[in-house]
Amino acid sequence: MATLADVARHAGVAASTVSYVLSGKRTVSASTRRRVERSIELLNYHPHAGAQALASSRSNIVALVVPLRSDLYVPVMMEIAIAVTTTARTFGHDVLLLTNDEGAEGIRRVAVSARADAMILMDVSMDDDRIPMLLDVGIPAVLIGIPSDTRGLTCVDLDFAAAGELCVEHLTGLGHRELAFIGEAEAVYQRHSGFAERTLRGISGGAAQRGVRLVHRPCEGSHEAAAGAVTRILEERPGTTGLIVQNEAIIPAVLSVLRTTGRTVPEDVSIVALCPDQVAEQTSPHLSSVTIPAEEMGRRAVELVMQRLENGRAGEVVLLPPALTVRASSAPAPLGR
Repeated sequence: MATLADVARHAGVAASTVSYVLSGKRTVSASTRRRVERSIELLNYHPHAGAQALASSRSNIVALVVPLRSDLYVPVMMEIAIAVTTTARTFGHDVLLLTNDEGAEGIRRVAVSARADAMILMDVSMDDDRIPMLLDVGIPAVLIGIPSDTRGLTCVDLDFAAAGELCVEHLTGLGHRELAFIGEAEAVYQRHSGFAERTLRGISGGAAQRGVRLVHRPCEGSHEAAAGAVTRILEERPGTTGLIVQNEAIIPAVLSVLRTTGRTVPEDVSIVALCPDQVAEQTSPHLSSVTIPAEEMGRRAVELVMQRLENGRAGEVVLLPPALTVRASSAPAPLGR
């Protein structure tokens, strides 16, 4: 009776490759799969029923790597996580939560132990050190975020570069010629978080293309930091009439500081934010904003990872188009400014 090792020798592949063809747990090229299947047929190989069931079984668990960072807006992270969990249940899968501080070793541990069928990673940086491990262990995975090099990866994210440019387009269309961008904390840029760098790229490129002045100020998530950032901008560039904010935690503080300096929104200063709709609608005045589609990002990530489990293909990058909702915080630039 032929053994798995006999099939491997006949097909000229490793025994593990034969196992992968039988179980479907790893991606195998079409030509190799055909060669293995031909050897199985010629040798009349029949795997042990118990072993075959064990090899082909799935955990029906998706591992979700969530960020635990004080400089990220937790409600958005949780909305994504909830969307992943609820969507996974519609596919009959549960979700195992991992924290990003486990890094590459956490990915290796989950993949080697077969505790999960697939992984979804959040908080992706431009040169994420977890990606080489992800590719090495071969577990099906989807990134919520776009690194610099997407070869061999499946990713989904808001098109943050287009979102940044859309904010600039809106303000310049209203006649604003001096803009300021108050962004995430300095640490977010230092670790090259993809969403922050791409937004900055879109805003900077949009401002340069339209010939308007722009200053960028990173900002911690405290009232004091926001007050300092706004005060410095108005002191250094008193002609600033358009603000773009990508830091949900400081939005109330920015509005408060503008009021204390005698600036009225939107008569003196217009504001556009990149934030969830519920944040934009809780302020006075309500903010014009590009929404963060957290629920859609989580849902699409699960759909993509299920496709990967089904067909094994990688390399798809899904960029969700931004949408700007105009509310009461943006208006034509004041005359003479």
